[in-house]
Amino acid sequence: MSFPRILLHSLCLGLLLVSMQSRANDSPRVVALSWEMVEHLLKLNITPIAVADSKDYRTWVVHPRLPDSVPNAGTRTEPNLELLVQLKPDLILITPLLEDIRPLLERIAPVVSYDDFTQTQDNRLLQRENFRDLAKRLDRESLANRQLKAMDDHFSDMRQRLHQHFGGELPKVSMVLFSSTAVVNIMGPNSMPEHAMQLLGLASAHQVPASRWGSVQVSITELGAINEGVVLYLPFAQKHRLFKTQLWQSMPFVRKDHVVEIRSTWTHGGIFCVENLADAFTDALLTLPVN
Repeated sequence: MSFPRILLHSLCLGLLLVSMQSRANDSPRVVALSWEMVEHLLKLNITPIAVADSKDYRTWVVHPRLPDSVPNAGTRTEPNLELLVQLKPDLILITPLLEDIRPLLERIAPVVSYDDFTQTQDNRLLQRENFRDLAKRLDRESLANRQLKAMDDHFSDMRQRLHQHFGGELPKVSMVLFSSTAVVNIMGPNSMPEHAMQLLGLASAHQVPASRWGSVQVSITELGAINEGVVLYLPFAQKHRLFKTQLWQSMPFVRKDHVVEIRSTWTHGGIFCVENLADAFTDALLTLPVN
């Protein structure tokens, strides 16, 4: 991007912020073409005027709750430009996935792009900074600070509950997502589930290589290497078929009854998805008896 274009873009965003601050009683009209930004907007008490793949957000992400009245803005890879023109937004939020159509989007409204998951940076800290930056742009810094402090306090409470339950010696934990009765995704380094575990003081029960999205797809047999620790898994429609197999029954953690289903929780979201995951982990682990 040339310097004149950067300057013009900065001036447009500055005018946008002044405009939104001048009408303090109004909520800015923001379109979110990324689910992480949907979460962040809702935590800032701003309901987006349109969301990409809004139906799937309500199914998979769930929290924070997106009102049913918010329309679908197309998909996260192919937004509905005609609808966006009609909605007349103040701001459009994207990720690098849509950088190729930024010029088209900028004809509709100012555009801000936030980085998403990579192997080269701490994904939790990235999303935390994305949230703080968005709050600053939308004049919601005080609210953002309160939300982050409430989250940090919640983590402190969850750690205390786990230590009280397990007597200070926390179990090692791995979270998995079944793809089929033969294939499983193990959440590993730089994934939001692993960040949630670390903030709870939990070590991993099984090491896997780093990847962009923080998960590695392997054969179910790989889980047999987990001799000590607990396996937490997301709801899986074919679990009864899998759990009846001799292979599954022979797993060390299964024989010890150290496997627990957690409630459906999104694993690749904004900063508050880490809190939601930790809350689900804590509730699941507290159901385990202490040896």
